[in-house]
Amino acid sequence: MDATLKPASDRTDTVKARRFVFVLLDNFTLLSFACAVEALRIANRMAGKPIYSWTLMGEGGDRIACSNGTAFALDSDLEEISRDDTVMLCGGIDINAATTRKVLNWLRREARRGVTVAGLCTAAYSLARAGLLDGKKATIHWENQDSFAEEFEDVKLTRSVFVIDGNRITTAGGTASIDLMLKLISDDHGEDLASSVADQLIYTAIRTDQDTQRLSVPTRIGVRHPKLSRVVQIMEQSIEEPISPATLARDVGMSTRQLERLFRRYLNRSPKRYYMELRLSKARNLLMQTDMSVINVALACGFASPSHFSKCYRAHYGTTPYRERGTQSARLSI
Repeated sequence: MDATLKPASDRTDTVKARRFVFVLLDNFTLLSFACAVEALRIANRMAGKPIYSWTLMGEGGDRIACSNGTAFALDSDLEEISRDDTVMLCGGIDINAATTRKVLNWLRREARRGVTVAGLCTAAYSLARAGLLDGKKATIHWENQDSFAEEFEDVKLTRSVFVIDGNRITTAGGTASIDLMLKLISDDHGEDLASSVADQLIYTAIRTDQDTQRLSVPTRIGVRHPKLSRVVQIMEQSIEEPISPATLARDVGMSTRQLERLFRRYLNRSPKRYYMELRLSKARNLLMQTDMSVINVALACGFASPSHFSKCYRAHYGTTPYRERGTQSARLSI
């Protein structure tokens, strides 16, 4: 049995237990929620007293299911909370559908009262829809970055694991909730307690708000060739205005032929083909996650002609952008 941590200072003896209000949206991601709650539970255990408490809220106040189908009993409907509470809005898949008018109105009302509001995983989308992130730095799961950036131009989007900007907090999802909670625990009760919680979680690589959420390019593509990695990085950053293979090769000090051989050897495709796949992948994300018109999606992904975009999309995905959008709409309405 692990020994209970006894903090060096008596801060935990004099501070009132901080309450977190977990607002669970339909189809929320269990991992993000569980990581946050477990960090709080362990902090209480290691401190030897309840320094944190939490409650579960959600629309309707009855039961709500996460994305893996597990249902949770809620403690209450969306009701007024204390200004000292911290809201943890938990999002997941189909976040647009889960962000209902009732949720938005509740968020705006509590924010006006000065409550600190956090969005876990895709819930940054809900905060942005409510206007709570305008002019603020924020982050969201990397899969939702493209659509978020297109829809919310007033938000200073980053690729950080988590972001704390005043009384607005956002995380990238997954285990990023652990990193955020360790930061909050450290701020509240000191680094020793936060480190003890991390040890209990077998969490050996604590990330800060300076760490980015995605793996490095070499790790993602499985190749540690510096020039190839640099070209892929440039491609990923230049989707709306694609750069020619000749220019890409010149930028990394190679000939076009050398670049072609490099891509064929390590990625089994030409630079042009790889670039096209990146652009089509972003286009699919935008079609599935936003209400942008097909024409605007085409322009955002570097296609000057909607007909060319449709032809390339069909060749790669076996369907047209219009049918893809229709399939997604039908799925969300079920």
